[in-house]
Amino acid sequence: MIHLRVASPPERTDQVLALLAGDANVVDLVVHRGALHPAGDAIECDVLAGAANELLARLRELRVHRHGSLMVDPVDLALSDRADAAAAALHGPLARAPIWAEVEARIARDATYSPSFYLYLVIAGVIGAVGLLTNSQILIVAAMILGPEYGAITGVALGVDRRDWRPIRQGLAALTAGFALAIAAAYAFTMLVRALGMVPQAFSLGVRPVSHLIDTPNFYSVVVAVLAGIAGVVALTHTRTSTLLGVFVSVTTIPAAADVGVGLAAASPVQARGSLLQLLLNIALLIIVGFATLRTLRAIWGRISRRAAARWHT
Repeated sequence: MIHLRVASPPERTDQVLALLAGDANVVDLVVHRGALHPAGDAIECDVLAGAANELLARLRELRVHRHGSLMVDPVDLALSDRADAAAAALHGPLARAPIWAEVEARIARDATYSPSFYLYLVIAGVIGAVGLLTNSQILIVAAMILGPEYGAITGVALGVDRRDWRPIRQGLAALTAGFALAIAAAYAFTMLVRALGMVPQAFSLGVRPVSHLIDTPNFYSVVVAVLAGIAGVVALTHTRTSTLLGVFVSVTTIPAAADVGVGLAAASPVQARGSLLQLLLNIALLIIVGFATLRTLRAIWGRISRRAAARWHT
């Protein structure tokens, strides 16, 4: 269930009310004429989430969002026999359909590049470098928790899906600058450790199991990146984003960026080159798989919606 608020110009209010009142999936419809400044009417109602995509599309066709606004809030709890009766008529998987306008808004919100975005990547790069130098998987996980890059990756994937070059350019620029800073931070930290003579003995002797897992792109790293891309987009469509998901996605990016810096500072060009290849490959895979998953999910849910509409009309 969602709560829909419409700021409608007076000349379009009757059309909006006719649309909402004629939809069996809309309950508790309220209108406040002349309640907005400048001149406008406020309309509120509750809508079953499974029917929201079609309703929002029809409101857009009325161009309400051009002359007013549409605002959606999730309803976590609704005690209403009328709402329950309407929900009972909305059978099957359609009742759990994602609201695509909400999904896109969530992706766009996460694809913002404030100074904290770059600061998190710098900190993650340094923590990753410590984890690589000390062969500590725990610190590698800590670096992955901090990684904010998946918002930029999904922002680029959505831009590709919508053929909108602005978020693509912004996202790729943010990823390039952010990972360059993370690599530079890991490099500077490793050089400082070397200057102070504090490089762990095992690392100096070439015992680098954590690094070797990162700087060797292979079939398994591709599988992990593909699965991370699919899981990330599916989670976004069902509002199941979490720190755990961020760790899963970052396993393909943050450690590789840190390993590039560590490899350069440790005079290990093979290590740095392999990690850079891993980083670029995984970012490309995450974007491509994210785009493909978005397209696939839209197609699947669109087919489910059309089948449900056909059943209602028979």
